[in-house]
Amino acid sequence: MKFTDNRYQAYLNILNEELIPAMGCTEPISIAYAAARAREILGVLPDRVLVEASRNIIKNVKSVVVPNTGGLKGIEASAVAGIVAGDADRVLEVIASIDDAGRKGIKSFLDTKEVAVAETKSGLIFDLVVSVFAGEESASVQISHYHTNIVLIKKNGEVFSQHQQCDDIKVINLTDRSIMSIKDILDFAETVDLEDVEDLLQHQIDYNMAIAVEGLKGDWGANVGSVLLEFWGNDVKIRAKALAAAGSDARMSGCDLPVMIVSGSGNQGLTVSIPVIEYAKELKSDRETLLRALLVSNLVAIHLKTGIGRLSAYCGVVSAGCAAGAGIAWLHGGRFEVVAHTIVNALASVSGIICDGAKPSCAAKISAAVDAGILGFLMFEKGQQFYGGDGIVSKGVENTINNIARLAHEGMKETDKEIIRIMLGE
Repeated sequence: MKFTDNRYQAYLNILNEELIPAMGCTEPISIAYAAARAREILGVLPDRVLVEASRNIIKNVKSVVVPNTGGLKGIEASAVAGIVAGDADRVLEVIASIDDAGRKGIKSFLDTKEVAVAETKSGLIFDLVVSVFAGEESASVQISHYHTNIVLIKKNGEVFSQHQQCDDIKVINLTDRSIMSIKDILDFAETVDLEDVEDLLQHQIDYNMAIAVEGLKGDWGANVGSVLLEFWGNDVKIRAKALAAAGSDARMSGCDLPVMIVSGSGNQGLTVSIPVIEYAKELKSDRETLLRALLVSNLVAIHLKTGIGRLSAYCGVVSAGCAAGAGIAWLHGGRFEVVAHTIVNALASVSGIICDGAKPSCAAKISAAVDAGILGFLMFEKGQQFYGGDGIVSKGVENTINNIARLAHEGMKETDKEIIRIMLGE
């Protein structure tokens, strides 16, 4: 792909929009970001807080530890962390610098101030409003559609700043993802000037491997990674799953190390990158080969997730695990035919794993998704594949990707509602 091609710049933009650093699970951190910005607009520490969130956000915040809060969970803790000790200018690393004094301030605020939570009435899948009050003064910040997208700021009931609204899939202030295809992704990955992407990918390597190693060293969550290594051995296929799972266990349990996210998700960021990095080590791949393989895995994941939407009943790490398989296939010398069949084989295996919020079992789902990605590649290496007409598989990788998007975005809407009702005890 020539750098003068409009698609070339579009792919660079997509990478820069999707690969961003975040500390902690992105839904509670998005709440903390909105809260920190609202407190900044208010100008003083509030005496009352109202957080309105869509049910999908409530689902994803319910069971995950908010980093740097001393083990606190939930929407209230997320908002108060941003209000008391957050730095809104750091966006999804908003609570990265909280110290002991900050933690004491968070606890004191939660013990002495009113913090209420309600559901939004917008009908959007991703929507949250944090409103803060001090006497007669008030400020509110609304984030919709994705984690950093502030669409409305009010002060004392008057519009302070507003951005155009949009639907859940075609977000107008992001680069158009409809241009993406597996064929073009491979073309871009194989021809891009690495100077255009090297720093971004190096941050992904450094951040995500660091939390994966910490996940294996420490006692985090369900310790899925260490269980895999203890009982299944140290083969690269196991290490690829174990390290990715370990990174997830750490971040779900409040580890304060940052992650480079993909498609708004740290778990997806870990899943697309760590298996590819581990396979590159095993194969002794040079740096250029690793970076180009990471481009394949990142962009395939973004492409798969685009039609699904940011939040859904469909577990996002399924897309990321399939994408990791694509990156591993590329590392082994596979090009379009191999990569396409790897993706289809993997999607045929694990599509339908549900998302029931952020929590330790995400690590086990990552393990299953990466396993499916690797199996999808190994199957095709041995001349085995799933064919069009096998269930939801259609002939042609793009047709199968479209089927998955339809299944997840349309077919699983009622599933999503039932999952949330179960989680909330309704």
